[in-house]
Amino acid sequence: MVTDLRSRRIPNWLTGPAFLFALLLHGVTGGVRDAGWALLSGVLAGAVFLVFFLAGGMGAGDVKLMVAIGTLAGLHPLRHLLIATALLGALLAVVTAMLKGRLRETVGNAGALLAFHQANGLVAHPELNVRNGSALRLPYAIPIAGGCFSVLLLTFFGAFGL
Repeated sequence: MVTDLRSRRIPNWLTGPAFLFALLLHGVTGGVRDAGWALLSGVLAGAVFLVFFLAGGMGAGDVKLMVAIGTLAGLHPLRHLLIATALLGALLAVVTAMLKGRLRETVGNAGALLAFHQANGLVAHPELNVRNGSALRLPYAIPIAGGCFSVLLLTFFGAFGL
């Protein structure tokens, strides 16, 4: 989260070892079968975020971070993790747009993006994408971390029965 805040990048030296650690952890604690389920969880988490990457809405580092986080979390809490991350991401987007005085523009852009993707599929919009320097960009590691923390707390307190 810190590197994303500072440089808007999530480095491979962080996500690669985190992914390998997660596989090793699941392999040591639960054997090859658990490592396989953890790998599936990482692939699913990455696939969800890959859609947004292909659409031009987030960077590859966010996708790789979610692969590592999904692998670490495993399958059972993955649904809650993805939902919490998406909700916190939406909240961060709205708050950021409000603080920058660009909420109306952001809502209009969201509508334009939906229409564009409906007509063109999962390709980046020529102007409304993360590569556009004038677009509002979110350090998405913040909602990812928040999603992890909220699921961890709710799991600890037994809210999900995990």
